[in-house]
Amino acid sequence: MQHLLTLIAPAGTLPATLASRVRDALAALGATTGAPDWLAEAEAVDLPFDGLAPEQAEAAARQALDGAAVDTVAQAVEGRRKRLLIADMDSTIVTSETLDELAAYAGFGEQVAAITRRSMNGEIDFATALRERVAMLKGLSLDALKATWAQTHPMPGAAELVRTMRANGAHCALASGGFTWFTGRVAEKLGFSSHHANVLEDDGTVLLGTVTEPVFDRDAKLTTLKRLCAELGLPLSAAVAVGDGANDLAMIGAAGLGVAYHAKPIVAATARVRVDHNDLRALLFAQGYRRAEFVS
Repeated sequence: MQHLLTLIAPAGTLPATLASRVRDALAALGATTGAPDWLAEAEAVDLPFDGLAPEQAEAAARQALDGAAVDTVAQAVEGRRKRLLIADMDSTIVTSETLDELAAYAGFGEQVAAITRRSMNGEIDFATALRERVAMLKGLSLDALKATWAQTHPMPGAAELVRTMRANGAHCALASGGFTWFTGRVAEKLGFSSHHANVLEDDGTVLLGTVTEPVFDRDAKLTTLKRLCAELGLPLSAAVAVGDGANDLAMIGAAGLGVAYHAKPIVAATARVRVDHNDLRALLFAQGYRRAEFVS
């Protein structure tokens, strides 16, 4: 069959009866369905189907799931496994917002976090918000960067996502509205192929309260996605993009598989594919990797 609906749930919480209920819901709408293919027992299953658009299949699945903690991804079988991963960093590949954590050392934690929330919800221009927040860091010792890094932790599933895709020949890139000081370290720790972000300016001792222009923003993320695809000789359909904030929407919308990960409301409402209940390993199941193929 030409399409697949993948159901993904936290380990051990996806019974075969629930998968059957979803399969029956697709059939009730006139779809032709195939036998379930379990990628991980009680965790992820592929349901082959034809005769419905992916959006119709996902809507039917959500109705049949009736609020169960299961993420759904409907897509064509062809081209399912991607050759490029482009990922946001803060609150996507790492659990924190590094700029917010850094601002806490400057005594502006609450003010900066409030601006970050508005920016990630698309309420204010990202570049303007970044410059405003970075200005509050003027005079902050570079030691604060090291202290923030010590408290920066990978998102569950991040290492497996990157290492599994790299092991299968994919290029994995970080595209962050944050700072290269952090993206470089995250890239080295998790095995990303490249990283792209803003450059914090300093005098060797303290931060200057500025970033190198132009700001790496929403448009820059999309440009990076397109450039990497061109350099790698790949169509945009061969990329998976993941992020949680408004500045990720352009790259999520352009990639073959665009994923809103535990996303802000504006992103969750816009992106077709959402991961709300699982960690980043869901992106591997979405590409058809079996649990036994994951590289830890």
